[in-house]
Amino acid sequence: MHLSNTEENYLKAIYKIAERKNKSASTNTIAKYIGTAPASVTDMLKRLAGKQMINYERYKGVTLTTIGGREATQLIRRHRLWEVFLASRLRFSWEAVHDIAEELEHIKSEELVNRLDAYLDYPKFDPHGDPIPNAQGKFTLRNQMSLSAALPGNKVVLLGVREHETSFLEYLNELNIGLGTEFTIKAFNNFDKSMNILVDHNKETLLSEKVCQILLVKKI
Repeated sequence: MHLSNTEENYLKAIYKIAERKNKSASTNTIAKYIGTAPASVTDMLKRLAGKQMINYERYKGVTLTTIGGREATQLIRRHRLWEVFLASRLRFSWEAVHDIAEELEHIKSEELVNRLDAYLDYPKFDPHGDPIPNAQGKFTLRNQMSLSAALPGNKVVLLGVREHETSFLEYLNELNIGLGTEFTIKAFNNFDKSMNILVDHNKETLLSEKVCQILLVKKI
């Protein structure tokens, strides 16, 4: 079934909202995520329900059907593979790849996507550390936690980030923080829940609670 770019964007938004909150997505939450009016969201949800992409009942939230979930997963696969290509082959910075991949993800050629996957040697994670689903829609999961869950004395390595906003990634660049960066937790500040960390055994930096929650790490 043919889906417009806008319809695909809605499916991806519903998938990500449900994934993050582990429940159905409300109209208002979708409107905020997409950046449009709730009335426009309602019209689109009715259209997607008519195409059997979502389960929609007014005032009760939205979930993806099996078909809708498969469409959303493949859209995410295309997006993240293009991000890997842009970063690893064309040397785009990690803050630049998202917006370009937003356009490229709507190219629906299955053969192209499979060849791109093979050309990149079947990457399992994108430049932000997000898992890339394979052709069957399966994700590779790994043990990780928010930096905010680490304790003083812990040594951790950065695996990913929860947010991809350009300003946030540029902020990390200024701190010389990227995937693979190692942190040593020096102190936890009870007053504002910020952390003093040593970055790559080199420079001590203070990170806010919000930043610590966004950074995904594993112990080393």
